Amino acid sequence: MTFRLSFILTVLFVCTSIAQNGTPNDYLSAQFHKERREALRKKMPNNSVAVFFGNPVRNRANDVDYVYHQDPDFYYLTGYKEPNCVLVIFSNNQTDKDGKNYNEILYVQEKNPKAEQWTGIRLGTEGAKKDLGFEVALNGKEFLNSGIDYMSFNNVLFKEFENDTRNSKRDKADLYKLIEAFKTQIGYDVKAEKQIDSNLQNEINAKKSITTQKATTDTKSIATYMASLREKKSKEEMVLLTKAVRISAMGQREIMKAMHPGMSETEIQGVHEFVYKKYGSEFEGYPSIVGAGNNGCVLHYIENSKMKVENDLVLMDLGAEYHGYSADVTRTIPANGKFSTEQKLIYDLVYDAQEAGIATAKTGNSFSAPDVAARKTISDGLLKLGITKTADESRKYFPHGTSHHIGLDVHNPGLYNNFEENMVVTVEPGIYIPKGSDCDKKWWGIAVRIEDDILITANGPVNLSLEAPRKSNEIEALMKEKSVFDSFSLPKLD
Repeated sequence: MTFRLSFILTVLFVCTSIAQNGTPNDYLSAQFHKERREALRKKMPNNSVAVFFGNPVRNRANDVDYVYHQDPDFYYLTGYKEPNCVLVIFSNNQTDKDGKNYNEILYVQEKNPKAEQWTGIRLGTEGAKKDLGFEVALNGKEFLNSGIDYMSFNNVLFKEFENDTRNSKRDKADLYKLIEAFKTQIGYDVKAEKQIDSNLQNEINAKKSITTQKATTDTKSIATYMASLREKKSKEEMVLLTKAVRISAMGQREIMKAMHPGMSETEIQGVHEFVYKKYGSEFEGYPSIVGAGNNGCVLHYIENSKMKVENDLVLMDLGAEYHGYSADVTRTIPANGKFSTEQKLIYDLVYDAQEAGIATAKTGNSFSAPDVAARKTISDGLLKLGITKTADESRKYFPHGTSHHIGLDVHNPGLYNNFEENMVVTVEPGIYIPKGSDCDKKWWGIAVRIEDDILITANGPVNLSLEAPRKSNEIEALMKEKSVFDSFSLPKLD
């Protein structure tokens, strides 16, 4: 049995687990998150403290918020998925008033039966201890006057604030108040910061000695530490990430069979996302991109508003998110099932460039190696087709990079040095020739991107998204097969 096949079968076996109550039980374990906190602690300077805040609740319109999504770093370190939370990690053991040692504190939303009736059950402090494995878990309001003497640490590590939180009148420990309390306690921009409202000041009840001093802060290093941790995946992470990738590949397969010229870009998006939900994916990893013809020349085209794709090429860049981990898979297919001469020439050129790029995704090679290889193939090919006159001109038709890390973010943090085992990266060359380009009109409106998710191993690159055909002839063959959506119809609406 080959390494590739055995790897995929192992992932399939692990991913079939379902709890007795019908919910998935393949989330990251509390032990995983604990080990990640310990790994971060080892990178922190002596006598330092790191403070992480959860993501804010984002408002969509009026009294409707977007579905909440936790900050990936916060989730990576805790497994906690609710808002209004803080994680404090100490490099060295601290001692509480009872003489007990601790080196981390998780502050969570307080249990509130009335609020939970509207927005769902909260984990609370006991749940954080039992389910997430924290020895010290406190309600968020206790962070407002935490008693942590930040002035006593050599470094206070945190990410710079985005100032995108709302101050709720109904929540006495929302993220806005948690952040303002922290700013006060560390003396953050004391002279520049506007005065905190009197009610919040009373709630924080910070000592004057703290508000008039400044802790030694570092808003840069924590991003580097987290990138170095998150760029390589554990076996536990690979189970979830591989499932996200395979779900995304299945979406590409199904739309290849279902595609026809009368479909809209939105309908095509819907087929992908239906497949995601069918396989248990909670979200899309990023806004779905479905661009027919010239729309595909817009790299992050998300309007998906064209009513009929007709005989265009359709560029589909979509990724399922499974338990927080996001895939990133792109296929470009002819809506009528058959590449035209010009479409096929461009498509096959991008395919050759991707093959060249994937071949360089090996341990020890520079992260830029796939880009160098893919870019040379495309540059030479465009010259040969007469689309460009010089090698440098190819960049306007291939304007983006070829690879990035994926994981809890679709553009996952990483140090972007040399490839190492257990990294998962994209290889995604593309050619985009918008209308009005300085070449023969027969090429106008052709946009092709092929993107796969590649696991770096000691035995070479492993394509996790290989179940979605890439070769032009394989795509055409699959598009001839019957689709489960062929018989799906709805009543017409006036």
